[in-house]
Amino acid sequence: MKKVLIICAQGMSSALMAKKTTEYLKSKGHDIEIEATYVQEGGRRIEKGDYDLYLVSPQAKIYYQKLKEAGDRAGKPVANIYPQAYVPIPTGIEKLGELVLQELEKN
Repeated sequence: MKKVLIICAQGMSSALMAKKTTEYLKSKGHDIEIEATYVQEGGRRIEKGDYDLYLVSPQAKIYYQKLKEAGDRAGKPVANIYPQAYVPIPTGIEKLGELVLQELEKN
């Protein structure tokens, strides 16, 4: 199973996106679990390296460079989520699922 962490400003909208995208990916036969947290905790989680991919929400993109540097130190990929993939409607969930698959395939 692959594990993905969404890092958000407060962690609330990302929890909904994580749940819906996990359900979507599982319905497509992918063994991927997505969780969510807020920025300060996200940095600590990157350092632990427990996830295969770290995604930064649009609201937290101002922290991307700092989080990316932490990912580089831990040898883990960190990517931005583009706004169209961060909408809790079917097309947004599908786009986030595609982003997750693309990023996991790269690494």
